[in-house]
Amino acid sequence: MMVSLEWNNEQEQMQIGDSLIAKLEQLLALAAAAENVEAGEVSLTFVDDASIHELNKQYRGIDKPTDVLSFAMSEMGDDEIDINYDDLEEVELEQDDAEDEAGDDRSDGGEPLGDIIISVERAVQQSEEYGHSVEREIGFLFVHGFLHLIGYDHGSEAEEKEMFAKQENILLKAGLTR
Repeated sequence: MMVSLEWNNEQEQMQIGDSLIAKLEQLLALAAAAENVEAGEVSLTFVDDASIHELNKQYRGIDKPTDVLSFAMSEMGDDEIDINYDDLEEVELEQDDAEDEAGDDRSDGGEPLGDIIISVERAVQQSEEYGHSVEREIGFLFVHGFLHLIGYDHGSEAEEKEMFAKQENILLKAGLTR
């Protein structure tokens, strides 16, 4: 078993290349190992500010764009609304049908851990503000989102300190320094 990454690009500002995806897979493996997460699937979607603004407004009641959103599968309750991308749903249904026909029970990727949505537009702006690479900023946002998926939060100063220390440690191990 392992933790796997499924991703989708729904923005046009930046081309998402193989090297970035390889780095995100490395970060996912490092973060999963550090947190003793042995199996699961993380779904990552790259979007623009307009798309993440709408999601932030709809799901968090905050009427502005943000850099990253996380939707943990373990937090889903009966009264919560599942994120639904119309065009993604059709692709996923086709994939599920093909897997059912092949007898695949998705056991190689494990159960879904959740979805991470990253605004590439915001990541580019923040990388310029902080003076580091876009790859580092997207990596930071990805690890931040992953930690949220597995239960970390930063509502208090102590929680924030713990979470951000974990993020920095993982980024350093992957060679993504400021």
